[in-house]
Order: sequence, then C-alpha cells, then structure tokens
Amino acid sequence: MTPNELVQLAEYNHWANQTLYKSCSQLSEADYKAERPSFFGSIHNTLNHILVGDRIWFGRFEDKPEKLSLSDVLFQDFTTLQTARDAEDLRILEYARGITQETLDSNLTYTNVAGDNHCDPMSALLRHAFNHQTHHRGQVHCLLSQTDVPPPSLDIMYYLRAQD
Repeated sequence: MTPNELVQLAEYNHWANQTLYKSCSQLSEADYKAERPSFFGSIHNTLNHILVGDRIWFGRFEDKPEKLSLSDVLFQDFTTLQTARDAEDLRILEYARGITQETLDSNLTYTNVAGDNHCDPMSALLRHAFNHQTHHRGQVHCLLSQTDVPPPSLDIMYYLRAQD
C-alpha cells in the first residue's frame, strides 16, 4: 500500500458513507430503528457500530485509544450520528493525507477490545479498517432492501466513475 492508495480509500470511504446516509435519511424513524434480523439488530445500530469501529481503529493509529465496546450506540438519533460520521470521515481523510510510507511499512502494537495485545503491520490494519466499513455498509445495504428505500450502488467503481 502507498500513501496515495490510502488517500483514495479514505476518499472512497467518505463518498460511500455520504451516499449510504443519503439513502438512510429517506427512511421514517420507525423504519430506521426497526428491529431486523441482523447482527446489530437495526440500521441505526449498524451505522453506530461502523462509527465505533472507526473511532477504535483510528484512535489506535493516532495513539489516542478509545475505550469503547463494539456494540456501543454513540448517538440516539440519525441527524447527530450523520454529523459525527461526516466528522469522522474528515478525520480519516486528514490522517490518510498525512501518512508516510515509513508509517505504512511499520507495525502497530495495540490492545484490542478484549484486552489482548497484538503487533500487526500498519498497512494490513488500515486495509482492515476500510474493509470493516465496507462489510458493515453491505449489511446496511441489505437492511435497506427490506424497506421502501432502494439501497444505493456503493461499489468503488461508481465512486471512480463519479470522479471523471
């Protein structure tokens, strides 16, 4: 991974989140928070989990660890969550734009949420952080398909074509 590739992932990530949140904003409060068969139980809880994951990972990357549980619901309403999501995406973009190849080639020692210590390559951890978002955005996409709001196309190719 290169710094430019990381920036591209961060920019795509921001676009994908904005696109997904735009669709979610069309839901009624009842549909948005409705219990559905899924790991986190609702669209709202899944979106919160994505934000929790980012705060945990990027807190580690910035040596400012966050004490969060993976099932924490940081925000109770859509509007506040959307504002926090956008701020987090801008934080991620700033981090990506400032990274060096030396940092990408290094290892990170950290303690996971279970209290276990690990030391892993930064490039792999950064890929994981973005993959984590993609995975859970896919879950929200599936949950949206159970509503009257059509799920948006989130493939990176749509993002790349939108840049032309």
